[in-house]
Amino acid sequence: MKVNPELISSFKELPSNKKLYFASDFHLGIPDEESSLKREKKIIKWLEHISHDASAIFLVGDIFDFWFEYINTIPKGFIRFQGKLAELSDRGIPIFLFTGNHDLWMKDYFPSELGVKVFKHPILLEVNQKRLYVGHGDGLGPGDRVYKIVKRIFKNRICNWMFQWIHPNIGVALAQYWSRKSRLANGEHDEEFQGDSERLWAYAKTINQITHHDYYIFGHRHLPLELPVSDSSTYFNLGEWVNQYTYLEFDGDKALLKVFEG
Repeated sequence: MKVNPELISSFKELPSNKKLYFASDFHLGIPDEESSLKREKKIIKWLEHISHDASAIFLVGDIFDFWFEYINTIPKGFIRFQGKLAELSDRGIPIFLFTGNHDLWMKDYFPSELGVKVFKHPILLEVNQKRLYVGHGDGLGPGDRVYKIVKRIFKNRICNWMFQWIHPNIGVALAQYWSRKSRLANGEHDEEFQGDSERLWAYAKTINQITHHDYYIFGHRHLPLELPVSDSSTYFNLGEWVNQYTYLEFDGDKALLKVFEG
């Protein structure tokens, strides 16, 4: 249990005319190239839309439906999106990218080529005396033991080393085949609201009993949620961008879930 995540201290004081933006689960690459490209262009419009007052942008995991960095090769596609990230970074807007369960095999490409910092674990933001706990959310909370075991295998250095020796034409094709089998790839929404059994909501409640945070911000769930953790804490889930186009805006005091109409 990650009770004490890494503290990012860049945003102690957020100017009154600036905001932090959070989005997750773009799943670029599914269900097909045409749909993915259309979504990619909409994401770029959103990034430009928020750029006028963004103090920082947080992309909270599963941005790609599959991403594996070989030593000298990255997956084909998404060049418009990558170019936009580089442009915003060059304009002085910090961008923070989290790995998710679909794109956890990130190495140094985004930091070195695009100026985007990558996180593989939850982080803590202290902004205007508010505490924000931010992470993708996969593997957190009670239960889900099978996935937690699978994730350990996926993150294992030996398994990663072995996979990188598979030719990219084969490795990427295999990953894309499995991606096309997912519910999201086939136009279906994720599960319905699970009430008290919502793992990330339960996780936030457990963490809050140990250390208070004003906001818990996660992706992974594919369901936009705003739920009370305590009288002074709120859990948000960011939803996804295959069907919903939801994101979170934080002005230094309040957090608000929004939908980008484009």
